[in-house]
Amino acid sequence: MFTRAIVREPGRNFADGLTTVDFGVPEFELVLAQWRAYCAALEACGLTLTYLAADLDHPDSTFVEDTAVLTEHGAILTLPGAASRLGEVAAIAPAVRRFYPQAAEIVAPGTLDGGDICEAGTHFFLGLSHRTNEEGARQLAEHLAREGFTSSCPDVRSMTSILHLKSGISYVGPGPRGEKTLVVMEEMAGWPEFAGFDLLVVSEAESYAANCVRVNDRVLVAAGYPEMTAELRRRGYDPLELEMGEFRKMDGGLSCLSLRF
Repeated sequence: MFTRAIVREPGRNFADGLTTVDFGVPEFELVLAQWRAYCAALEACGLTLTYLAADLDHPDSTFVEDTAVLTEHGAILTLPGAASRLGEVAAIAPAVRRFYPQAAEIVAPGTLDGGDICEAGTHFFLGLSHRTNEEGARQLAEHLAREGFTSSCPDVRSMTSILHLKSGISYVGPGPRGEKTLVVMEEMAGWPEFAGFDLLVVSEAESYAANCVRVNDRVLVAAGYPEMTAELRRRGYDPLELEMGEFRKMDGGLSCLSLRF
């Protein structure tokens, strides 16, 4: 159960951030409206939010998930793989340390983006990507092991369809019948790292919806993906659809916009 989340308002220069896709330029008023609806959804799920002001020095900084990994036992501040994002960690560290005074840190030559880290119960998937390297994953695995968690390292570096691991997988279990449900985009469904989980496979046409977020009794899911939403309902989950089109233009998804704990 989550009780809190940290969020940061998008800045007017949001469209100046990094992106690997070509879905057009974000419209700032729509960005702000979608972000506010997202925050309202978290509050409706019972979370108390810590709101941080826009950071105009870092256009990508609304994607706070990349700056830290939070567990039930502690926090690890990351070291983003994109040079333009390095300052985001120092900017958010005081807010994280308010709740986790002993937060650890990933240090060079390790790099790690929180968007590559998927918590699945007591196991963590640490995605190796163009933003998270082997040394960053090794350091995080050591921190997690000290807290009693296991981990494995799926490698997404050969994929052109996603930037971060969690663009392609999300853990929404335990389900209504206790099943450990992992939402997986079709391209990754056969990966051996995911054996032992009950897979909800998202079709190629709806692959963006694989980035969903379990928040207490609800599952936040991007609007406009009816097959995925219907399958969640069929399995006994309670999806809450949110418009995410402006964030998709900047490689962003539902998990990216908050640090939940």
